[in-house]
Amino acid sequence: MKRIILSGGGTGGHIYPAVAVAEALKRKWGEEVEILFVGAEGKMEMEKIPALGYRIEGLPVAGIQRKLNLHNIINNLKVPFKVLASIRRAKRIVREFKADIVVGFGGYASAPILWAAQRLGVPTIIQEQNSYAGVTNKLLSKRAKRICVAYDKMERFFPAERIVMTGNPLRGRFSADGGNRAEALEYYGFNDSLPVVMVVGGSLGTRTMNEMMKAWVRTLNGEAPVQVIWQTGKFYEKEMQQFLAEHPTKNIWQGAFIDRMDYAYAASDVVISRSGACTVSELCLVAKPTIFVPSPNVSEDHQTKNAMALVEKGAAEIVPDSEVV
Repeated sequence: MKRIILSGGGTGGHIYPAVAVAEALKRKWGEEVEILFVGAEGKMEMEKIPALGYRIEGLPVAGIQRKLNLHNIINNLKVPFKVLASIRRAKRIVREFKADIVVGFGGYASAPILWAAQRLGVPTIIQEQNSYAGVTNKLLSKRAKRICVAYDKMERFFPAERIVMTGNPLRGRFSADGGNRAEALEYYGFNDSLPVVMVVGGSLGTRTMNEMMKAWVRTLNGEAPVQVIWQTGKFYEKEMQQFLAEHPTKNIWQGAFIDRMDYAYAASDVVISRSGACTVSELCLVAKPTIFVPSPNVSEDHQTKNAMALVEKGAAEIVPDSEVV
């Protein structure tokens, strides 16, 4: 029996690559592999992972809040104590689960379990999704056996001899042949009489792109001239549902998440999207015309760097967040 811990969280960009790996492990080894996820208490992984049928343990770890106000300053003062408590719990989890290997997918949620595993002599692997490495992965790479990456020139951040170019693990079946477009259109309640635009702001959503959509909808007379798949994100779900209830508009599908991304890509003619690492990888596979709107609220502006990997090859366009109207 192989026992593997997978850890990462906070956003879909860290969670779903881990799930993709779990699914691949299950396909390969079936009942001969036992998988445990480890995440951060109160974050989306604690809901999403059990819903997919996997066991997860939560740690009280928290990240530093960059925006300073009284509430965040108080929370930041608690971070060192939460980290210490998380490391103690992580050591117990590694011992009790008898892990053979621990794989980290980035974000502060993965830091305590990787640190604990490395100190207990358990092999660790890091999977870095972005073109600019995250702080957690950079710090923990020094003792990792392998670092799996999706972009060139990652030796800037990691020991070159331990880097393996794997690309990003993706869930679902994505291809450039368009998939079953008729089935995809039916899934979203669309037809082939109008083109389809997908607007996707990531698992948590983005205020800029949602406000862009709201401004556009207000100019319509209850019917959009194109069909739109509008992914609003978890944070904005209720607000955007209420907005569309007050401004009912034909030809728009709205949801907090897109469960069938394969259908969404198959149905879409153009994609307007944030440039999280896994989204960029998916768009490389489906080869859809894309306009990237990188998030300005991420470390080291890594979404712009992700997008530019395609823009520089003439494979996409980019619009700064500040210019979205």
